[in-house]
Amino acid sequence: MARLENLLGALSLDVADRLWSVGAAHDLSASEQSALVTLHEYPDRSTSWLGEVLRLTSGGATRLVDRLVDRGLVARSAGPDARQRRLRLTAAGTRRAKALNAERLDVLRGLLAPLTADEQARLTRLLERLVGSLYDEHAPTLHTCRLCSREACRTGAPCPLDHLVPADV
Repeated sequence: MARLENLLGALSLDVADRLWSVGAAHDLSASEQSALVTLHEYPDRSTSWLGEVLRLTSGGATRLVDRLVDRGLVARSAGPDARQRRLRLTAAGTRRAKALNAERLDVLRGLLAPLTADEQARLTRLLERLVGSLYDEHAPTLHTCRLCSREACRTGAPCPLDHLVPADV
């Protein structure tokens, strides 16, 4: 393995560990954290849609939603037919999702702190190219962005994966 790849792997693992620890501090599993942030960005989606984004089985998605409903973080409402329910964060769920996003931002800012403003700008351009080339279809894009703040991603420039997002999302 070359040095660049090794450094990228080490950084990726550490960043992932730090971000998941944010959810753990809120007593949330990785899938619960992902569900809250995803539903904050995409309200009124179905359990099956959420399961697809989080790459869960139908039963896994249902159990996840049941846990979040039991904790008062998510509410179900009527969907387009008797079999479908729409999911929306409760006030407590919205507060939790916003707190997760804010704390994740603090973690990421801390990781970038050693870089100068010029280095951060160059890194931004490189990451936009890398992220933009990750996929060529929409479904895996949503999985990749399951912890993203759509607002933050679009600040100053379009999301590097916007070319894959249908207009109705």
